[in-house]
Parts: sequence; structure tokens; C-alpha cells
Amino acid sequence: MRKAQLFALLAIPALFTVGCSEDQDIAPSADLSASKAALATGNGAPSGAHYGLNIIGVPKGKTATMDGNSGHRIFVALDGNSKILLAEGEEFKVLDANGTDGDGAKFQLPNPDPDNDGTTVYSVWARSLGTPGGSSVMTTCATDPTITDDPTTPEDESLVCSTDNLVSVRSKGKSTYTNVSRDLLYIYADLDGDGTDERYPLFDDRLEDYYWNYDNNGLKVLSLRFYEQPTTVD
Repeated sequence: MRKAQLFALLAIPALFTVGCSEDQDIAPSADLSASKAALATGNGAPSGAHYGLNIIGVPKGKTATMDGNSGHRIFVALDGNSKILLAEGEEFKVLDANGTDGDGAKFQLPNPDPDNDGTTVYSVWARSLGTPGGSSVMTTCATDPTITDDPTTPEDESLVCSTDNLVSVRSKGKSTYTNVSRDLLYIYADLDGDGTDERYPLFDDRLEDYYWNYDNNGLKVLSLRFYEQPTTVD
């Protein structure tokens, strides 16, 4: 799949804006006039075309059906765990925006590293926004199809979660974007039992049922941006 095809969706205008007087940049943006080779913006993110996604913590669960609306936001619990199921596709798209109903939200995105050579096709950047206070931990997980879960134990033996995760804290003052491609696009886990974590990119066929586990402790908004720029990880 060519990169031009992969990022054709960047021409789609922003569809959702979160009202926040202190940070007007919270709305997803697709400014195609900006050069991709330009220097980073004042908020720490690269300059140029990107797909924006806001993960919004809400105090009460949503009851409305939110699948198929292709918005640029996902709702999760303001306090507690939510799942964001991940589906492989040629473009970035919210398939189900409701992560508060127990079934999990669902987000489509391309395979970030089809060859698992440690260099991504695209990169993801993140920063916390909204009223100061709150934090979240976001971990990439999947299941190992070679392991059968034992229903007599409380643990899910087939569950595999990365030893790396994204910790976001909304402190006072200006927040800036950081490159979180390693945290969100890969799973680092020791599946062969040799004592060393191996690297598994999203949608690697050795694992299945990929998702982001979002453990929220009062963070109102986590802003993610996906750029057509490579990142090399360990």
C-alpha cells in the first residue's frame, strides 16, 4: 500500500471540536497548506497534515449509538478502565466512539510497521489537554492465540499487554506534544520466555484482538495526532 493512498484521508476536514478557551488547538486539524518539512510548531508537534483524534473522559456513560459516525473523538470513562478496540484499515477512522458502554470503542488505523523493521510508516504524537488535573495510562494489548485461557482462574492467560505504556498527566501551564509511537503502535512482551521482550507492531499476525487499554484517573482530554512521518524505535 503506497503512502499516498494511506494518507489520502488527511484531506478530510475536522469534524469535531471540543470547547476549551485555554487551548483552541484541541480541535483536529488538516491544514494541507503547511509544509510537511516545516519545523515543529510551538506546541511541540510537527507541522503539516495529520489526522487528529481526541480521547475525552466523561463522568457518565453514554447511551447513544455512536458507531459509523466517523467523528474525530472517542468517549471513555473519566475514572476507571475503558477499551479502545483496534481494527486494521487503509485509513484512520472512528468506528465506534462510545468507550463507556462496556463493549469498548473501536478505532481503525493502518498497519504501522508491516515488516517489523522498527521504522514506522506513520507516527503518533500525544498531549493532555483541558482543565489541569488528572492523568491516564494507555497500554497496547492483544491476545496470544496459542494460549487457551483457563476459566477457573481470575487471570486471562492469553492476554498480552506491552511493558511500555503512555502515561499522560495534565499539569498546570502549557502542555506539549511528544512522540508516543513506541507506546501506542507496538507491544513489547516476552512471549518466548527467554527473559527479553520482543517487539510486535500492531496487527502482527502472531497476536490478535489488538486494543488500547485506557486507565483514566480524571484526565479530561488526551489529544492524539497521526503524521505521515516515520519513527524508528528500539
